Amino acid sequence: MDCSIVIRAYNEGQHLGRLLEGIQQQTISDVEVILVDSGSSDNTLEVASNFKVKIVHIQPDDFTFGRSLNLGIDSATHPLVVIASAHVYPVYPDWLESLLKPFDDPQTALTYGKQRGLQASSKIKQKQQTKFSEHEIFARWYPDESTLQQTQPFCNNANAAIRKSIWQERPYDETLTGLEDLEWAKWVLSQNYYLSYVAEAEIIHLHNETPQGVFNRYRREAMAFKQIYPEAHFSLYDFARMVSSNISNDLWHAAQQKKLFQSFGSIFWFRWNQFWGTYQGYRQSLEWNWQLRQTFYYPRGTEITTAPKREVEPIRYNKQYK
Repeated sequence: MDCSIVIRAYNEGQHLGRLLEGIQQQTISDVEVILVDSGSSDNTLEVASNFKVKIVHIQPDDFTFGRSLNLGIDSATHPLVVIASAHVYPVYPDWLESLLKPFDDPQTALTYGKQRGLQASSKIKQKQQTKFSEHEIFARWYPDESTLQQTQPFCNNANAAIRKSIWQERPYDETLTGLEDLEWAKWVLSQNYYLSYVAEAEIIHLHNETPQGVFNRYRREAMAFKQIYPEAHFSLYDFARMVSSNISNDLWHAAQQKKLFQSFGSIFWFRWNQFWGTYQGYRQSLEWNWQLRQTFYYPRGTEITTAPKREVEPIRYNKQYK
């Protein structure tokens, strides 16, 4: 099954090579790669030049998440378009194959895959490791079981695919400060199309944010959520409740995984900035969808789960990208 891949990037030279190498090792070989670059000043374009990549430029002043996606998808020549962040990379060589399989059903408009963080290792610098709370969010949002006909619009364009013919009916909203994926998925469901979550289409997602970066990301996304759901609200009571419940849950899971000592401090600052940013973004709004509220903000519970073993061998990456 042929596809185009749209990658949004700004100063992603550190990570982009690994994603492009992973794309080269996929079981689907006829792949068009489109890099939408918003004025990178590092070696992003130099890294891209080592691979077969079409470059689309967008000026930083013109950038929004929706606008950059629309530019990239408009340049795509295949009917199925995969969307990936520049700081992700696939775990398995059948990532694309798994992500695209639900499109065998003509009613499927969008698929998205599992995301996990970079596991701690003696070979990985502390600042590059995914924060423990981010691991918990990934586990909450992206379970180990697939859902081929999802009934609510949660999805994520860091690891997703769409049918271009449906995008042509309604491109991504270019006015949003984030969550353009959620807004588009909400419309898709209203048109009686399907969303599919594919657990086998797994990627590693690298954030490595500072406390201020976490605050800004969740504030921006909350502002977008309020625009998508005008009835939304997140009060100081919600802030206190979500901070306390998520910190408690993270500490419990960290203790069970024998990671409490190294994760203790980051759990507190990550969750504080996550929900303080959310509160600032949602100020003066009202009530919103309970199911989405649970998906985005509630901790994942105290159950211990083990991901099923796959018979597919993981990709072995070039050392220069490790």
